Amino acid sequence: MPKLTEENQVLVLAPDETDIGKRLDAYLAEKIAEKVGGWSRSRLQRLIEDGDVLVNQKPVKSSYKINISDEIEVELTAAVAASNLFAPEDIPLDIVYEDQDIAVINKSAGMVVHPGAGVSTGTLANALAFHFAGLSKADEVRPGIVHRLDKDTSGLIVVAKNEAAHENLGEQFSSRKVFKSYLALVHGQMEASKGKIEEPIARDRSNRLRMAVIRSGRGAVSLWRVRQSFEKFTLLGVEIKTGRTHQIRVHLAHIRHPVVGDETYNGGRDNTIADPQIRKAVAGLSRFFLHAERLEFEHPATGELVKFYSALPPELEGFLQFLL
Repeated sequence: MPKLTEENQVLVLAPDETDIGKRLDAYLAEKIAEKVGGWSRSRLQRLIEDGDVLVNQKPVKSSYKINISDEIEVELTAAVAASNLFAPEDIPLDIVYEDQDIAVINKSAGMVVHPGAGVSTGTLANALAFHFAGLSKADEVRPGIVHRLDKDTSGLIVVAKNEAAHENLGEQFSSRKVFKSYLALVHGQMEASKGKIEEPIARDRSNRLRMAVIRSGRGAVSLWRVRQSFEKFTLLGVEIKTGRTHQIRVHLAHIRHPVVGDETYNGGRDNTIADPQIRKAVAGLSRFFLHAERLEFEHPATGELVKFYSALPPELEGFLQFLL
């Protein structure tokens, strides 16, 4: 069994004759969960759904049947000790809405959504455990959390307070019934007022911490529309039809309009800003310019369409004013 390393946390597994015909999720549960610890079959299935498990360099479904010739690559974040998973922490939260079934949070930039490798405290999950008496345990590692936002993405995220709400919302996300739109400031001027990016996304094979547009990846669709134009930048409204990891950042970088402040995907574009004051202001943001502005879905208990809005946080609004 390959060892899990802190450096890359990638496992490469080679099935033997006894594994032929097994479902992928069952195979992973057998080979990983009992030896690494802290990995349930549901968590492993989520890895597969998120495209963090590749079979012969391609994403597959949990029901995939193992062949002896398969090479299975697993992006496996270190399991967090159970005692840390639900540890309540008195971290302030901007609660936009709350009832007995759901809560909508306006997440600040810099907050990790849930515990993971190297991060066991200070997360949104820890804050939720403090502020709410009950949360869905449908995912034992991410209590109540139905979807994700990157650490440095601010804005709206919905939380489930019970398993029924979690299941309902999960189905809405899976069937693309949830409306999610973001504000993104990108480098350069757009050639049109709106557009569609439909490119598959998967783990970057040369850097496992990044995602990339890869032909064998999972389908991803982003719709963008110009909100405001500046001399060297454009403010976009971006609606995502899928929820791939880093989707907006990857897609916008792919069309050569990377998100301002995104050191992972903009290829040093921030450093090419000619105006030294603007370049300094970008560095002073200490985050990238991406904000989850709108979230709309059917309430899991009533079926009513509910809509939520979050204005740009002060640091991003201030930067736009600086550009005027």
